[in-house]
Amino acid sequence: MATTAADIKPVLNRLRRAQGQLNAVIAAVENGGKCRDVVIQLAAVSSALDKAGFQIISTAMQKCITDPDDDSDPMTVEELQKLFMTLA
Repeated sequence: MATTAADIKPVLNRLRRAQGQLNAVIAAVENGGKCRDVVIQLAAVSSALDKAGFQIISTAMQKCITDPDDDSDPMTVEELQKLFMTLA
């Protein structure tokens, strides 16, 4: 994943948010938390991970469009579509 620091920062923020939410889920399960609270936190983790994935794919698509001759991390349109669909 060859990107700039500006591209990576929002992805890392989303992943760290998901990590914190997952830690909260683990703590809730270990401490006998309410089912509703656990499920809500799991949904938040899932959403944060999905958004991080979409951000990565979006960045790759933008890079392919704006700099199609960059060979640092070559991906075909079909590969990008397949990656996108794995998140759907």
